[in-house]
Amino acid sequence: MDTAADELRRSGLRNTAQRRAVLAVLAAHPHATAADVATGLAADELSRQGLYNVLDDLTRVGLVRRIEPAGSATRYELRVGDNHHHLVCRSCGAISDVDCVIGDPPCVTPTDAGGFLVDEAEVTFWGLCPDCQTSPTHQEKESGA
Repeated sequence: MDTAADELRRSGLRNTAQRRAVLAVLAAHPHATAADVATGLAADELSRQGLYNVLDDLTRVGLVRRIEPAGSATRYELRVGDNHHHLVCRSCGAISDVDCVIGDPPCVTPTDAGGFLVDEAEVTFWGLCPDCQTSPTHQEKESGA
């Protein structure tokens, strides 16, 4: 199994403690915001600007994927290169991965790409997660109370 250090070297980035720490937090917390990552780091491990620089570097070389669900903070994840999609809860904001809808990436082919060579599609499914479906608030809305 590759280590974060190996992945960093292969990507052309220097193997630093800060980059390894960010990768470790993202491994433990998929779909984390920058604030979530900062919380997972030691207090003196990385400045706010340093964190954003690391996230940008990791995203640029393809070790991290940035997702931006409408109305939500930017999220980061380590699942890259497979063109998967996301399920987002309208109530609590929980995010789950969903494999490619059909076929090979990019999964969704536009009827007219206007000359673009399409290599990726981002699909976000919106709804209610299982916890929010069973919440008292949702049950009241469903019953019309």
